[in-house]
Amino acid sequence: MIKEIIFASKNRGKIEEVKKILGEQNFIIRSLLDYENFPDIEETGNTFEENAKLKAAAVYKKFNMPVIADDSGLAVEQLKGAPGVYSARYAGENVTYEENNRKLIEELKSFPESHRAKFLCTAVYFDGEKYIIAAGELSGNIISTPRGTNGFGYDPIFIPEGSQLTLAEISSEEKNKISHRAKAFNKLKQMIK
Repeated sequence: MIKEIIFASKNRGKIEEVKKILGEQNFIIRSLLDYENFPDIEETGNTFEENAKLKAAAVYKKFNMPVIADDSGLAVEQLKGAPGVYSARYAGENVTYEENNRKLIEELKSFPESHRAKFLCTAVYFDGEKYIIAAGELSGNIISTPRGTNGFGYDPIFIPEGSQLTLAEISSEEKNKISHRAKAFNKLKQMIK
């Protein structure tokens, strides 16, 4: 049976990734880009899970149909887990990915090389009654010179463990096999089938 689900996101890169991960055979996935003038949802939670639940609840309240949502970000060891839940707005509100990357690289200059980090993602499904929650992570290192043009966000400065390439240098198919988002949404897919 095909389920229609709204993905509580306006991020085109993220929407494409999740559509590929979930595969069209089981789900028809709409996103907030399919609905005009849906207001931005304030992410006031202290954790990725809290923010994902906030987004799912807000979208469910508006459309009264099943919702998937996620919150994800980068946690850098030397920065005690920052940028964390502030990953998308690390350099301020309405900034570019490049500005966030520049700020992160600048902050890491005072630390010794080998900037251990991990991407974290919490994905939720909400049907108006219960939340189903799945998490994924991808460990690696931050580099100081961006490389590659694929992906989005911190992908050009993140090299996954065991690789020589940044996430922005590998294909989206390859990324969808290893990414934190792929891990979280693949788990979620199994849980909601």
